[in-house]
Amino acid sequence: MRVGLIIYGRLSTISGGYLYDRKLVDFLRGQGDEVEIVSLPWLGYGRSLSHNLSPSLYRNLAAANFDLLLQDELNHPSLFWLNPWLKRQAAYPIVSIVHHLRCSEQRPVWQNWVYRAVEQRYLDSVDGFVFNSRTTQRVVEGLAGKRPFTIATPAGDQFNPQISAETIVARAHQPGPLRLLFVGNLIPRKGLHTLLAALSRLPRESWRLDVVGNTAVSSAYTQSVHKQINAIAPQQIAMHGVLPDEQLASLLANSHLLAVPSSYEGFGIVYLEGMGFGLPALAGRDGAAHEIITDGVVGFLVGEGETAVLAQQILSLHQSRKELVKMSLAARQRYLAQPTWAESMAKVRQFLQRDWGLERNGD
Repeated sequence: MRVGLIIYGRLSTISGGYLYDRKLVDFLRGQGDEVEIVSLPWLGYGRSLSHNLSPSLYRNLAAANFDLLLQDELNHPSLFWLNPWLKRQAAYPIVSIVHHLRCSEQRPVWQNWVYRAVEQRYLDSVDGFVFNSRTTQRVVEGLAGKRPFTIATPAGDQFNPQISAETIVARAHQPGPLRLLFVGNLIPRKGLHTLLAALSRLPRESWRLDVVGNTAVSSAYTQSVHKQINAIAPQQIAMHGVLPDEQLASLLANSHLLAVPSSYEGFGIVYLEGMGFGLPALAGRDGAAHEIITDGVVGFLVGEGETAVLAQQILSLHQSRKELVKMSLAARQRYLAQPTWAESMAKVRQFLQRDWGLERNGD
């Protein structure tokens, strides 16, 4: 197959969505397919709308020798008006990879009304979908109706952790505070401020926190988080920024609990990655985290703003290491039951070939 993929910026960008796209590109190329990355500059939401009026972008896409064009739905502001014109000229189908909709995030109603209108027009302009979760499928179909799709869930085997049950049990029973790990870009949606508010309710000797994530995505939010940390217990919170995989894997192996109480996740790859190391997950209730986390079995789900509940969940695992062991072992088993990246990406490739008649251009 000859496939195009439209993204913003670099494929190496650190986020769950970009990781998904990278895994798909690597898999397709490994199967002998040609994949061309079409990179658009991210200009901010409003300015990115101008891409729809770019003659050069239209000409280049219309003339491209693709069998199929993939578009990361994140790029919808740049494509919502251009796609209908493109489909009149180009012979290839357009398939959107949808991680989650922007209008699903929590923000003022009027803003989401604008985002919803643009996203709906974009979703109407494509021929099919690759969804990362059943939740994302339901949300998109509620907005744009049904059309060909596949659900190929992300995997958690990025680090391929080899950890025994004995190691997980011994780690849980180590004396001292509960070691929490937050992994995510420092943006409001990921909920670090919620986690910090919960920790402020707990005895300081009961917890330690490591924070891994890009601090440059939202400077205003990062500043507010630093103020919050200084007001709580700066000596108990380590800010690491972005870490190489080896160092992140080491933190995952030596923590007790992954805590990312996001207000919305289209899936939540990081929860599975933590479970690979036997870490129960603390996650937000909204979005698709419930597809990974059975509440009270492999972790906890918490509602927006429920800092008292979140604090109690953390304290309960600190006080009952027997319960921590039980939940940690269950988390590891949940990870082992998840399809691998190779299995999920093979499902996407099969969908692209089967539903769009591209078998002749396959292996």
